[in-house]
Amino acid sequence: MKRNLVIVAAMLAALLMAMPAHVWAHCDTLDGPVVSSAKIALEKGDVTPVLKWVRNSDEKEIKEIFQKTLAARKSGPEAKEIADRYFFETLVRIHRAGEGAPYTGLKAGPAEPIIAAVDKALDTGSIDKVVKHVNTNVSEGIQKRFQETLERKKHANDNVAAGRKFVEAYVDLTHYVERLFNDAGGQAVHSHGATEEKAPKGGHEH
Repeated sequence: MKRNLVIVAAMLAALLMAMPAHVWAHCDTLDGPVVSSAKIALEKGDVTPVLKWVRNSDEKEIKEIFQKTLAARKSGPEAKEIADRYFFETLVRIHRAGEGAPYTGLKAGPAEPIIAAVDKALDTGSIDKVVKHVNTNVSEGIQKRFQETLERKKHANDNVAAGRKFVEAYVDLTHYVERLFNDAGGQAVHSHGATEEKAPKGGHEH
């Protein structure tokens, strides 16, 4: 029992030291799929459900922390809560590292609407609503940038300041469209164990 309490205390200390200045992350939530898998794993006492969220090279670390968490949970309700939280934080941190993304903590609340919509689509088997929503946002984004660039182009040669404003809008428009085009072509933003692909040769590098 004393050994388990020591483990819990160590976990809590490590958790507090690891907390970033900006606690809430962009998309990692306590109700998200990573933590949901962790909750299932802990209740079953089987680490398997969470392993899909980490790289092969990280399995050993996750398995070791999982076993320590199971042991610490036996020390009582408070110890269980602390140990579980430490495991959730560690799992998400390692998962994010596998994506090549920074760890910014867990967010207490629902996922962003578009992410929640994707999760719902996977449950229902239809992605139509997500596609419609994304298409609307993309269209509005392009139209807004295009109109602003077109308006500034009319005055691009009036003086240097006006010309620079046109260039600024032009760069924003072309980069925005290029990013959308490349993403639509399958260049994933996140990939486990892989680095983000560079823009293809011939792309804008303003």
